[in-house]
Amino acid sequence: MSEMNEGFESMSETDAQAVAQDPTRWFAGTPRVMFVHAHPDDETISTGGTLAGLAQAGLEPLLVTLTRGERGEVVAGPFSQLQGTDGLAPHRQAELAAALFMLGLERHAFLGVPPARAEGLTPTIYEDSGMVWGPDGRATAGPDASRDALTRAPAVEALNDLLAAAHDAGAGAIVSYDDGGGYGHPDHVFAHRLARAVAHALGLPFWEIVAEPELEGDAAPGAADAATERHDVSPWFDRKIAALRAHATQLTVDGEEIVHVGGQRQPIERWETFRHRAGALPSAGAAEQPE
Repeated sequence: MSEMNEGFESMSETDAQAVAQDPTRWFAGTPRVMFVHAHPDDETISTGGTLAGLAQAGLEPLLVTLTRGERGEVVAGPFSQLQGTDGLAPHRQAELAAALFMLGLERHAFLGVPPARAEGLTPTIYEDSGMVWGPDGRATAGPDASRDALTRAPAVEALNDLLAAAHDAGAGAIVSYDDGGGYGHPDHVFAHRLARAVAHALGLPFWEIVAEPELEGDAAPGAADAATERHDVSPWFDRKIAALRAHATQLTVDGEEIVHVGGQRQPIERWETFRHRAGALPSAGAAEQPE
């Protein structure tokens, strides 16, 4: 625990505010942070502002998307006929490409395809595992995942693919969900396990996305605890909004809220929160900048 918190213990509220507003100090100033997300749209909803800030600062973030969201529900409207068809996956790939353009992100890979494929293996597609809502209001595994679903893939194969991606990118840290996958989706839980295992194997810091910030967006920007970092993504808020609009099969943007397929509303956050969970952080100012 003391190693995990190294570098945080002496952070004052003033320091935390400076970090919040300066992408070059996010994730302890580590360049080439690799973000691991389960489906297209996840990257923008929970980390879009952070990705945009890092990209603008020249820190070369990498996004690895594990599936193409084949099992996603589609909002009512012009794309609704895509639900449950083979046309949804390529359409969501196009949505993701548009969203990443809006965020300014240039480095992206799907798991199973180079550079996120272990050397010597034929490229493969890991499919969306699907989900159902449990009685507690959290997502849980669906009973009808396909044989090619991410959660049915050999774990060692997917793990080696993500290792290849991290190595090829020269990743300095890894970001993904908490151990509950944020809201319980089996692909999110699997993403956490893969990402944390790769971070451990490579000796990299692992940061988890805090789905429900412990401080309100208009509260003091100091860390909620010693290992928590809050990013003020207001300068990239318009980019985040534009990227969300690109995911038109999955959500609708209404003012500063996301309206999901089932009608649930979610505020579009101007603060994005992360917690350092494992791996040593570089000393202040020690991280190399990208060449």
